[in-house]
Amino acid sequence: MPSTPSSPKPLAGWRVLVPRGGPWGDSVAADLRAKGASPVVAAMINFAPTADAPALEAALARLAAGGFDWVTVTSATTVDVLSAARAVTPPSTRVAAVGETTAAALAAAGYAVDLVPSEDNSARGLLAEWEAATEGVVPLRILTLRSEIAKPLLTEGLRRIGHDVESVVAYRTVGIPVPENIVADVRDGLVQAILVTSGSVAEQVQVQLGPIPETTLVAAIGPQTARDAREYGLRVDVIAEERTAASLIEAVAAVAASRPTPAS
Repeated sequence: MPSTPSSPKPLAGWRVLVPRGGPWGDSVAADLRAKGASPVVAAMINFAPTADAPALEAALARLAAGGFDWVTVTSATTVDVLSAARAVTPPSTRVAAVGETTAAALAAAGYAVDLVPSEDNSARGLLAEWEAATEGVVPLRILTLRSEIAKPLLTEGLRRIGHDVESVVAYRTVGIPVPENIVADVRDGLVQAILVTSGSVAEQVQVQLGPIPETTLVAAIGPQTARDAREYGLRVDVIAEERTAASLIEAVAAVAASRPTPAS
């Protein structure tokens, strides 16, 4: 029998910069390869312990003792911090995750998740749904855990509607130098797309790789990341429909379909 032609891979010939390493980077790289791309994994950020460890330890002790009605978690990295500290959330404390990725990380680490924004996976989205989820009870005692560079949108918003909020830095974000050969490839237009997964990644892309060639597609994982990128002066060409790696890759593939396959 004649063989059936294989379906074309939408990212054939595309080199795509993946700005994070570890399990996340490996997973994204595998998904890109499945679509025909050649992933270039170059971790641009890393996470370091908070500069105020005693404050974090004290807050987690109060959390375990039932001192908060709610705790908000805004990233999978914060979940790593909770796991490493063996933090306990008692049954009386409810847990809010800013997005589906964070909620999945919490569940995988054994933490219950009580609230995730249904559409807008951001601090704004969580605030928009907060009052309905809490039935308008004010004030609530809330612990917000964040990175050192995160904008205090959630903390300020919760305080504005009357809650008693303690904001604690769970970790610091630090930049990692990109290898010189990758810097040169981006400059020379040999990388067809760059994935931007957070404001801190956007900053490093602009600082280390900017200005990005017009022919290189810059793809942001969500509206907030796109806003942050533009504040750093980084052009954004496409935004994922959902704040997930799969949606980000699909957004890149959709653009690739309208462009000629790069010469090998």
